Amino acid sequence: MRRFPVVEVQQTFYEPPADAVLARWRTQVPEGFEFTIKAWQVVTHESNSPTYRRMKRPLPDTARGRVGGFRTTPEVLDGWQRTLDCARVLQATAVLLQCPKSFGPTDENVGRLRRFLSQVERPAGRLLWEPRGAWPTQLLRELCTELDLVHVVDPMQGETVTPEQTYYRLHGTTGWRHVHTDDELRRLRDMVEGRPSPYVMFNNIPRVGDAERFLALLSDRGA
Repeated sequence: MRRFPVVEVQQTFYEPPADAVLARWRTQVPEGFEFTIKAWQVVTHESNSPTYRRMKRPLPDTARGRVGGFRTTPEVLDGWQRTLDCARVLQATAVLLQCPKSFGPTDENVGRLRRFLSQVERPAGRLLWEPRGAWPTQLLRELCTELDLVHVVDPMQGETVTPEQTYYRLHGTTGWRHVHTDDELRRLRDMVEGRPSPYVMFNNIPRVGDAERFLALLSDRGA
């Protein structure tokens, strides 16, 4: 945690840690260090998602069909509250809503997203949204403006509609094990150059090495 100025916490997506664990993480980082976190999967992912296999306590049978997709069921609302609690303990500067590819731009899904975000408490920091799959650009702009969301993308696959609040998540051009080439990292550097406080998160398996190489490129430019 001392090599980088910010870390995105993935564990809160699979199953949020206890407050004591989160508080310990907060005390172990230097002053000014940032955490961002992913919202618990019960908010965004349907109960048949393979990501639930990572939960230590299996999803109860009573929750089947009642989680994910921004439903306003007690299970989802409780999951969102736990996400907010985690953000408070970690003093997170942003909360990420990462959607599965199955959550497409249907009328039902857009309606659920609007209803959910108009009803729930928002985090103290920014609210990030990473839709997966093909969403019309104009619809993305409308929703991000209306719901005060930061549009998160992998810049190797597309561009954000909120460049003034750039938050990139790189998943690996050819898959999770992909090591980004020097050309890719230089292109990434050129993308963020001149933008106000851009965030660049590497979510591929060789992420630490890629992030260190990217920081070195920025240092060469005096950024």
